[in-house]
Amino acid sequence: MDHIETKVLNSYTIQEAAQNMVFAARLTQQGHCIQNMDDLMALYQKSFTDKTVDRIASLPHPTVQKFTVITVAIVGASRRFLAQITRHQNEVKFMSASLQYSNYSEKAAFAVPYEILFSEQRYIDLYLKSCLSDLRCYQELCSVGFHHDSAGYALPHALRNILIICATPYEWKHMIGQRICRRNTDETRIVMLDIWQKLYEFDPVLFSPKLTGPFCQKGCCEEGSMPCGIPIPKDWTPLEIMREDYPLLIEGRKARL
Repeated sequence: MDHIETKVLNSYTIQEAAQNMVFAARLTQQGHCIQNMDDLMALYQKSFTDKTVDRIASLPHPTVQKFTVITVAIVGASRRFLAQITRHQNEVKFMSASLQYSNYSEKAAFAVPYEILFSEQRYIDLYLKSCLSDLRCYQELCSVGFHHDSAGYALPHALRNILIICATPYEWKHMIGQRICRRNTDETRIVMLDIWQKLYEFDPVLFSPKLTGPFCQKGCCEEGSMPCGIPIPKDWTPLEIMREDYPLLIEGRKARL
């Protein structure tokens, strides 16, 4: 968990996302005023305030938030995270490093779960021993002629991976809201909180806690009979959530800096 990195690859589109959203909303109400392309471009370039962004993004009309895509790279998250996050298929695109084409015989690394990472060294060693045992099986199968695609079945979910995710602002907020809920696994929460923090820094209105956070931040828990019982304060930013739930990870990052 301490070596997972995320980056917004096309941050310039985040401002476009807000502009396109406001433009699309205004277009639905001012079509009668547009007689030519100059009229349309004047509407497209018309200024707007943070209050406008907040008001439109709060409406139950997600289509206006789907005219821009934001691409995020994730380096170092496990293939278990890959299996979980790719359950989101609605208007989301994924590209991952492939066990079929990539050969991990010499360059495999493993994600260590938060709970184990900050436990006693003997448990960290026990965990890594299991991962390395699987890696040795993979390496031996490759060495005797089996294709690394077949040998890849021996590798654990802990294998670090490279993943690219492309999604609209609406879908990013949907994924983040679902996956930072405390009912999720630590790694998934950590990755999505890190992505949310970066999006929030680029646009704290469009990706505000009120519009992006889990159910408990935006209203009330919808987990029915399976709530975590610890609602997240409505005004907490992703960094504040990270500091509260994963303080040792935050301190570890500070130490490396």
